[in-house]
Amino acid sequence: MPSNPSSKKVDALKHTGATRKNIPTAELQSAAQRAEEMQPVKPVTYERRFPLASGEVRERDGDLDPQIIWKGAKIRLTPEQIEQLAETGEIDIGEAQLVWRGKDTQDWSDLLVAAPPLYIQEKVHPKAIIDDLVRHTKDAREVESDIPNLFHDFNGVDPEAKTEFYAHDQNWSNRMILGDSLQVMASLAEREALRGKVQCIYFDPPYGIKFNSNWQVSTRSRDVKDGKLDQITREPEQVRAFRDTWKDGIHSYLTYLRDRLTAMRDLLTESGSIFVQIGDENVHRVRALMDEVFGEESFVSQIAFSKGAAGLGATGRIAARLDYILWYSKSQSYKYRPLYELKDAENDPNFSWLDTPSRGLVRKSQASAEELKNGRLAQDVSLTKPGPGAKYSIVYQGKTFESGNRWWGTPKPQLERALRSGKIIRVGNSLRHLRYLDESGLTAIGNVWDGFLGQYAPVYVVQTNTQIAQRCILMASDPGDIVLDPTCGSGTSAVVAEQWGRRWITIDTSRVALALARTRMMTTRYPYYLLADSHEGRQKEGALTGKPPSDAPVRNDVSLGFVYERAPRVTLKSIANNTEIDVIWEEYQKQLEPLSRKLNDASGNSWEEWEIPREPEAGWSSNVIGLHKEWWKLRIERQQKIDASIAQKADVELLYDRPYADTSRVRVAGPFTVETLSPHRVIPADDYELIDEMDAAEGKRTAKETPPDEFAKMILEHLKSSGVQQSAKEDRISFTAIEGWPGDYIAATGTFTEGSTEKRAAIFIGPEFGTVARADLTAAAREALDARFDVLIACGFNFEAHTSELNKLGPLPILKAKMNPELHMSDELKNTGSGNLFVVFGEPDIEWKFLDDGQIEVEVLGVDVFDPKTGEVRASGKDDIAAWFIDTDYDEESFFVRHAYFLGANDPYKQLKTSLRAEIHEEAWETLYRDTSRPFPRPSTGRFAVKVINHFGDEVMKVFGV
Repeated sequence: MPSNPSSKKVDALKHTGATRKNIPTAELQSAAQRAEEMQPVKPVTYERRFPLASGEVRERDGDLDPQIIWKGAKIRLTPEQIEQLAETGEIDIGEAQLVWRGKDTQDWSDLLVAAPPLYIQEKVHPKAIIDDLVRHTKDAREVESDIPNLFHDFNGVDPEAKTEFYAHDQNWSNRMILGDSLQVMASLAEREALRGKVQCIYFDPPYGIKFNSNWQVSTRSRDVKDGKLDQITREPEQVRAFRDTWKDGIHSYLTYLRDRLTAMRDLLTESGSIFVQIGDENVHRVRALMDEVFGEESFVSQIAFSKGAAGLGATGRIAARLDYILWYSKSQSYKYRPLYELKDAENDPNFSWLDTPSRGLVRKSQASAEELKNGRLAQDVSLTKPGPGAKYSIVYQGKTFESGNRWWGTPKPQLERALRSGKIIRVGNSLRHLRYLDESGLTAIGNVWDGFLGQYAPVYVVQTNTQIAQRCILMASDPGDIVLDPTCGSGTSAVVAEQWGRRWITIDTSRVALALARTRMMTTRYPYYLLADSHEGRQKEGALTGKPPSDAPVRNDVSLGFVYERAPRVTLKSIANNTEIDVIWEEYQKQLEPLSRKLNDASGNSWEEWEIPREPEAGWSSNVIGLHKEWWKLRIERQQKIDASIAQKADVELLYDRPYADTSRVRVAGPFTVETLSPHRVIPADDYELIDEMDAAEGKRTAKETPPDEFAKMILEHLKSSGVQQSAKEDRISFTAIEGWPGDYIAATGTFTEGSTEKRAAIFIGPEFGTVARADLTAAAREALDARFDVLIACGFNFEAHTSELNKLGPLPILKAKMNPELHMSDELKNTGSGNLFVVFGEPDIEWKFLDDGQIEVEVLGVDVFDPKTGEVRASGKDDIAAWFIDTDYDEESFFVRHAYFLGANDPYKQLKTSLRAEIHEEAWETLYRDTSRPFPRPSTGRFAVKVINHFGDEVMKVFGV
């Protein structure tokens, strides 16, 4: 691209030296499962804080639960306690704890949590997408692109060791994980050795127990109405969280929180902190829970923050405007980085002085508008204190001062030095310290945060204000530290962590939440802060401190921090102990004293130094004016040197929320992965390439597990009443009878009529929480074929992507009926027989072609979508696609997002477009919102993969051979 003075370099932070364990990708699931079968990982055990013996209960009135007790409502004293009471008048009755229904039974044993493996679904490098746009800009066609290099060393693991999972360290990449946070955290601790490695946790659980107040169904609508069953999200992982969490109201809510808080404490480092955002409905209960899990001694602060105008429209009660953040630490040696805010001096009556360039020190009330604009605000502070201190007399400007009924707070020699500093003034009959706003105008933030409105232009129903999460993360961590958010939502904490150079891991049960968070992370523009460990950063640090920059090798290590703005904290003590003031004073007195004598002689006055007027008086001769000007020039120089010395020797506060930025550079998010507890897809290179699939086709595959009886029974009951909606949509398979079938894979046989012909369908039921594998589908089809069924109906919540190619086995048709996840809520929904609970889905309609220059162009035409609100299946157009990605050189081991297109978002790249107008033309930006891809070269691997994601977070991937 031609040289452009306004060109900006696009960068991303890389956490040099930081590593994470190598984990399997979805493509390598089979290898990971074989390793798991050979050496399974046991569940993680978490000890209870207040364990009970089996069968033991805490004596209390259970009708009052949840309630606070002291190890039981009744107190029985031991002989030792009776003796202690007689001797001291007091006894220790133990710690208070919150109890609720079911807690006693839970405390009979340790908390056991399964630690399943995590699988990488996607590898995303936002800079690669921007670089590709630069390459496709007309003026940039000759620029060499480094896109392949970005993915080439994404992991940094020897290729020969790629299937030795959890055995090697690889390059760090941030993480976005779909799944239940409890199991994910157990997996991170046990499998990936992250126990004791997390520095900061930001936990924003549901504020109350209204099960659907926080569930968002689609990326296009944030409307969620309490109490509406048609608004419950239909996603399996999140529905499971709903069913496990809210079934027993507040009692389940407390169990949910305690279990997860226990796992979080296990992950925290000794200097780590956790912040829990909670509303007034449950803040008292959550604080009691955190006292139990972390210990009362680990409580740091309860922060109250306002929600703007929220609650002001309340009638019949006082308006509720506050939410809370509970801050607890892992230990007493927690990391704390204070944040500061400017004092509101304009409205503070204490800052009543103004130091003006022309008139010197004047009262603020007497200053002109121009002087207010250019002057320095100051306040006068007493030099005395109630005591004890020093008693002495001191002369200043010809007058003797005493401390009166109080004591001087500074020894006399030091106060005499302070008198020379120009920071002491006379106010009436007393001496006062002049404290300037720009030298002491910062105050550390407290635990009341005001003025926070909801997130601007939120995309998620419960999106957290960025500034709230930012304050918490900045106070408790440094660049390079790991920040964990177990409730990702729209990704606010991840965005904040990315901006401030922290490593991050975020978890959510909602596909909608992760779809929003992924788009937000891929498209956000960040300031490029100067790294302390960089050439530019060292130059800036040298300019700020006056010290020569270090000549040590530069590694651009984020963990060494940024170059921060700093504020001097000038105190009377630092002034009084600064002996350089004496040197400067004596040096200038040698010139000022002779000049003042000449000035007095020429003007006929006997002025003392403090009496010499600031401005020349009328009638003075040119000689007097010259002497006066020279005297004030030296006088001001002396004060400037003293001020510089005071500033240089003053304590400074690093402003951790104000690093210096390089405005000539634009930063995008660093590399991150999208992961899940159980992969939604495993894609073999070709049909029947996997051994277990070959066994399945030959009838040799044995079923690894069968669905639980209650779950299978419920599915069959709904299947009989609802039938199966076929792909033609107007045709529904209605069963006249369903009976059980004693097969390895076939759970039941269903009888239905097709026209006038009676047909027998073999019914295969997939896992309650998981994905139907192609090999299992093949084995079920072989079993159905052997039993001479007319059709196989496979019911599952998710199907691996490559199952889309398996539509028949010999003469046996295979219908893949996707089950409506509302079946997870069978206790809440009546079996009315209405609604499309079992739907045969179509596949995404994708076309591709070779262009004249040999490059490939892909077009996505649409995908069938199941609407969670209405239960309808429709042949959706392109409007129902939220995003689609291409791995233009798919290697069957990882899906790299090399092209990203956003059809459903308004304009996620708006910020970056504004910053990179010179580097990327508008035509290239527009390609991000098309249903037709930018051309790309023939893949070296012979394959490319396309992933399509709808507004409900459902995703389907297809692989194409070239």
